[in-house]
Amino acid sequence: MSAAPTPPDLAALTGVRSGKESYYRAYVRSDQRTQQAVRAMDSISRALVRTTEGPRGLLEEVVRAAGGHLAATWTLLALSDGNLPGARPRFLVLGAGEEHPVDDDGDLPAFVRRELGAIRAGLSVRTREDERWVRVPMTLEGHQVGALVGLHGLVADPEPGDLAVLRILANQAAVSLHTSEQYQAGLAMHRRAQHLYDEVRAGARDLASRTRELRHAERRLVLAEQRELLDAERHRIARELHDSVTHYVLSAGIEVEIARGEVEGILGADARLVDRLANAKGLSQQAVDQLRRAIYALDRAHSATRSPLPDLLREIAEQHRPQLAVQLRVEGKVAHLTADADHEIARAVSEAVFNVAMHAEARRVVVRLRYRSDELLVSVADDGVGNPRELSRMLRLARGNAMDGHHRGLANIEGRVSELGGRLAFRRARLGGVRVEIRVPLPLPASQSSIIEHLTEPSAPEEAS
Repeated sequence: MSAAPTPPDLAALTGVRSGKESYYRAYVRSDQRTQQAVRAMDSISRALVRTTEGPRGLLEEVVRAAGGHLAATWTLLALSDGNLPGARPRFLVLGAGEEHPVDDDGDLPAFVRRELGAIRAGLSVRTREDERWVRVPMTLEGHQVGALVGLHGLVADPEPGDLAVLRILANQAAVSLHTSEQYQAGLAMHRRAQHLYDEVRAGARDLASRTRELRHAERRLVLAEQRELLDAERHRIARELHDSVTHYVLSAGIEVEIARGEVEGILGADARLVDRLANAKGLSQQAVDQLRRAIYALDRAHSATRSPLPDLLREIAEQHRPQLAVQLRVEGKVAHLTADADHEIARAVSEAVFNVAMHAEARRVVVRLRYRSDELLVSVADDGVGNPRELSRMLRLARGNAMDGHHRGLANIEGRVSELGGRLAFRRARLGGVRVEIRVPLPLPASQSSIIEHLTEPSAPEEAS
């Protein structure tokens, strides 16, 4: 049979022993101890809900509750070195009459510093007032991690109930410090994770930048290959012009010259026919000169022939001198256009000046190039006999393919201008002849950017995705 259970020791629990003479005094003292314990527990319960202040608020309440329970002149709560290394604060000291515990041992009395040092070193010390020091271990999962110590001012030595209250306070403090350490470790891990996340994002941005650079380099390689093919085609056309077309034109000029000589040798030859043959010889010579210039331009690399529009128009003016007095005027700040746009406008002006030389019986031509913020105006004015209404009529007929090919130049001019988003008009010039007006909006549509332009000009950086 099992032994009968031991009856509870009521005297140990209540602090009251039987005896008529001492019963009342023991009862009063027990009631005081109970009230003090209740106040200590109430203080801890208030501290437990102060979560926004972190563990320090709870630890300060523990120190104050322990000091009040022991009527202590000095109360210490400290962790031993090596235990809970991430917990803060490591110790708190509360002196008699002080409201807030401190975590600085600089101004403490020597005997208090010795007691604090012993706790932090995990030792037990003896002082001259050792009988008044009350030491309660602070345990966590069965291991002592520090101590709660008070230099009590009670009339009698603390009873087991008092020590039980102190152990509750000390262990609650240990749990709070452990939670603090875990919280600090979590913060450190979070900071580390954030740092790694920032590094990954920076790496991703760097990778995206390098990817854009590689794609840009790939496009440049493709464009370089296209430019190489284009240059090869230009050289081929130059060879064809040199080996065939130029020879045919030269041969035609020689035949015209021979015919003119024969006609002049015929008695009573028509003078108008001789003049026409001489004019045909001059035109053939001009055609040979322009072919040679075209062959020279085609035979050079595109980058070497890239010139701004004013320079291209000056070359056109030089080609028609001395047959025509061509004057070029440039107004406004020269705007940067693509190579294709410069070429198309220059070809349109060249066609207009050629028409003047062939049909207008003019002696003077003024080419005006005016740059505005939203528009480029190019005009070719002459002092010839042309009629703007007649030119407009011929352009309408050319659009309908009703011409025999002699005036397709007007349709070619309009086609070049239309591709740039511009428009063509004919007006009466102040010089007396016709003014051909070309208006091109600025900036040009993005579709007008050429392959060579993308290759020779640096492109703007792309955005981050």
